[in-house]
Amino acid sequence: MDDAIGRNYLNDALTSFRDYKKLAERAFGQLKDEEFFKTLDEEGNSVGVIMKHMAGNMISRWTDFLSTDGEKPDRNRDLEFVLAPETAKEDLIAHWERGWSQVFKAIEPLEPADLARTVFIRGKAHTVVEAINRQLTHYSMHIGQIIFLSKHLKSTQWQSLSIPRNRSAEFNAYLSETTPTESAAPRSRFEQAQDFVNSKTERQS
Repeated sequence: MDDAIGRNYLNDALTSFRDYKKLAERAFGQLKDEEFFKTLDEEGNSVGVIMKHMAGNMISRWTDFLSTDGEKPDRNRDLEFVLAPETAKEDLIAHWERGWSQVFKAIEPLEPADLARTVFIRGKAHTVVEAINRQLTHYSMHIGQIIFLSKHLKSTQWQSLSIPRNRSAEFNAYLSETTPTESAAPRSRFEQAQDFVNSKTERQS
């Protein structure tokens, strides 16, 4: 039973990381190149800065995850919040992908027995479960910021990533009418909402 619970946890953690990555990409995928660098005020971060910070954190935390401290000696966190003038959108996306590749490279090989192992972040001991949860909550917070900024910048041109406003009952009816096949992989709550939005768009086109 413990092994089954551990396997379920790891699968759910991977699904959550992948879902949040997709959500962020669906959000910033709607932006024009110059919109990656816009801020709401002098103290705010742009979508590009948030992406750079997240990638820097990922590369530090997940490289050699089980054997080295998650705060690597060569990490410069403060510079993650600074974009050089020559930085392009393509640079940010490439860095973003490098960060996420470290996340999945570290988590995918884990076995249930690894969950109680000890890893360190800034010298503080964490179980593997605690370290995963710490990063999952951290990344979901920043992805919420990316979505908020992207939606603000697109305004009326924004394409919803979730259940559109005033259509909850319609979405519930859609779920009750949609029967997944036995061979189909389970759809996450984010994917179900996106499927709903896409199905309505196709009918209207």
